[in-house]
Amino acid sequence: MLELYQAESCPHSGDVRQTLTDIGVSYVIHNPRRPGSEGGDVLNEQTHQMMTKLSSEDSIPFLVDTDREETLAESEAIVDYLESHYA
Repeated sequence: MLELYQAESCPHSGDVRQTLTDIGVSYVIHNPRRPGSEGGDVLNEQTHQMMTKLSSEDSIPFLVDTDREETLAESEAIVDYLESHYA
């Protein structure tokens, strides 16, 4: 399963969502906080805590691939990963 921690108004999250749509894979979206610098407004405390527990950074977008036990940050790295493993 793919889980994307993101924000709707974040252009980098949008790039990842577009790639997921283009590839045609199913995924779950989590909206932990607003985009911006670290420490942006937290929208969902529980989701934010889960993201920071899984990631060494407090940044979005952040992808979790539970099937491959991989986690990735940074939109370019996520897009490359998705295209390599799911396209």
